[in-house]
Amino acid sequence: MKKLVILIFTCLLTFSISAQESTEKAKDYSKKVQTLDSTIKALYAVISGEKGEARDWELFKYLFKPEAKLIPSGKDKNGEYQVRYMTPDDYINSSGKWLIENGFFEKEIHRKVNTFGNITQVFSTYESFHSASDKKPFMRGINSIQLLYDGNRWWVINIYWTQETKENPIPKKHLPKQ
Repeated sequence: MKKLVILIFTCLLTFSISAQESTEKAKDYSKKVQTLDSTIKALYAVISGEKGEARDWELFKYLFKPEAKLIPSGKDKNGEYQVRYMTPDDYINSSGKWLIENGFFEKEIHRKVNTFGNITQVFSTYESFHSASDKKPFMRGINSIQLLYDGNRWWVINIYWTQETKENPIPKKHLPKQ
C-alpha cells in the first residue's frame, strides 16, 4: 500500500511540474487583443516578415474565434467571381510557405470602422510588399474584417478580401486623403 501511495504521489508531482512548465512556456498574447486597434495591428504584423523569416502562427491562430473563416475572392480563369473559405490552419497550410519564401509585408493604409454593440466591421485598405524596404507595392486591396468584442478581448470572426485590379480599382473613399 505504501508503494502505491508513493507511486501516485510521484505521478501527481510529475504531472504538476509538467503542467506548470507548459503554462510557463505558453506566450501571453492577451495585450494584442485588448483593443480593436491592437488586434488589427497584430493581424497585419503576424503575416508580415522578410524572406526567410518565420511567422508566429500561434499568435495568428490566437486572433481568431473558433470557426472563423478567411475568405479570399476574385475572378477565376473564366472571369467569374469566386470565393474560397479557409480556416486559419488552411491559410497557414496554403500560404505560410509562400510568405516565408517570398517575403511579404501587408500594410494598412486606410480604415473605416462601423460598430454596433459588440460587433465591428472594418474595411481595411492594404498595400502588399515583398520587403519592408520596398517603395512600391506589388498588390493592393481591401480586407473586410468582422470582429467580436466579448467583454474581455477582440476576436477576428471573418476576413473577406479582394485585390485591386484594373477593372476594379480601389475607390477614393477607401484610400488615404491626399
